[in-house]
Amino acid sequence: MTGPTASFTPPVVAVGVDGSRAGIRAAVWAVEEAVSRDIPLLLLAVAEPSSSSGDDDARTAVNTAATAVQATGRPARVVTEVRTGSPTLSLLEASRTAAMVCVGAIGLRHVDHHRMGSTASALVASAQCPVAVVRGGEPAEPGWVVVEVDDTPASAAVLQFAVAEARLRAAPLRALGSWQSRYSDVHDTRAVSEGNRMVRARLDRRLAEWRRRYPDLDVKPVAVHGSMLHYLARHSASIQLVVVGARNTATVGELLGPTGQAALQGTDCSVLVVDPQRLL
Repeated sequence: MTGPTASFTPPVVAVGVDGSRAGIRAAVWAVEEAVSRDIPLLLLAVAEPSSSSGDDDARTAVNTAATAVQATGRPARVVTEVRTGSPTLSLLEASRTAAMVCVGAIGLRHVDHHRMGSTASALVASAQCPVAVVRGGEPAEPGWVVVEVDDTPASAAVLQFAVAEARLRAAPLRALGSWQSRYSDVHDTRAVSEGNRMVRARLDRRLAEWRRRYPDLDVKPVAVHGSMLHYLARHSASIQLVVVGARNTATVGELLGPTGQAALQGTDCSVLVVDPQRLL
């Protein structure tokens, strides 16, 4: 006798597209994520019920994004879908079975480029999988993948995810350890140098396993004295992706809030937010 079986939805890399250039860039960025996992790339557009042309606009959005993906020449298995309702709720629903959800940093409805789209904000807070907030286009040369490494239990899994991203994109990996001086040490160059040395030594210990496992991986520790965002802004021309743990709410808020949006506007510096407890 055969009993009932639970339904299984194969994972996808889901991309929210809305007809904006940012959405198309997110779709192209997501291609390697899907190809490397050998899973479909879902291009999802959502028509608002109140719009008379919403369904046509949504279909145009997914078709345009699919054409851009096809132009990469990569063997991505593209699936398109148009839903009616809330873009945020639709992508949150997709995140329940997705390996990753990708969105552009700024959508059609946000003319203020210092603000992240509301859909991206909600996804970062509540999605059930990693969320990539994509900026810029395809860099001419592989920029760095940057990850902040700290002493929290989740940091090891976030570092592992960053290693995978660096290898996927044939990119150098920079592991950042940020620290603050005591007020009395701010202008003490000797104290700052010693603090940087201690942070780099701690990072080297964390990176030793990955160097042994992947000797061809270009990975270096970086001690950041002060704000991580200031470091990223200074080196934004060299960075393609920042990987950060979802539980590190201060850094996530700094990167994706108004200050981070302003600092990283016009760069190719995308942000990937990973919650190790929500990985497939």
